[in-house]
Amino acid sequence: MTATVKIENGIALVTMDDGKANAISLTMLEAVNACLDQAEKDAEVLVLTGRPDRFSAGFDLKFMASSQPEDVRRLVNGGGKLAMRLFTSKMPVVIASTGHAIAMGAFLLLGGDTRISARGAYKVGANETINGMTLPSFGTELPRARLNPMYLTEALVQARLYTPDEAVPVGWLDKVVEPGELIDTAMATATALKAIANGAYYRNKLLARKPAIDAITPTLEA
Repeated sequence: MTATVKIENGIALVTMDDGKANAISLTMLEAVNACLDQAEKDAEVLVLTGRPDRFSAGFDLKFMASSQPEDVRRLVNGGGKLAMRLFTSKMPVVIASTGHAIAMGAFLLLGGDTRISARGAYKVGANETINGMTLPSFGTELPRARLNPMYLTEALVQARLYTPDEAVPVGWLDKVVEPGELIDTAMATATALKAIANGAYYRNKLLARKPAIDAITPTLEA
């Protein structure tokens, strides 16, 4: 399995683990979305995490390099839809980043409401410019909505990768803790959010994020 879900006390813990770098592939997208289907049905709060030292290294670049353009578009669109599913979820979404969160992995961070990372020599950020890739719409609009504007050029155009501690003021993350404290901290955060996991939480989330939602949604439907 590339993703699993465990639900307890109204909190769904979804873990991405492909045994490697947690690349976002079509298989990973299918597995995570299936876990989210169950979480949305049976839980009140979502915690999304990865495998040790790897939250996600981004899209499966080997697949992208060897596939037809329509399959590449399907993968990129699927990644955008997953990030937006988190970004617009009726549930509070806590991200527990276990390590590296690069490119699509970093954009998944931006879909969360509270983003907590393990401290360590990890890389966080969008490296598309380094790889000669133009960002999709969600790859610019989500950062525009969530990152500190002072860092937008450095983070996106100049493709700087940050340590987790450096990523907090940039806006990729909200908090950094020691690795052994990560899941407990994420679950405690989810427990606190469960008290306000109501209709007003969802409506206020959509209102606050409306500009980004309006800009991104048509590009994923095209």
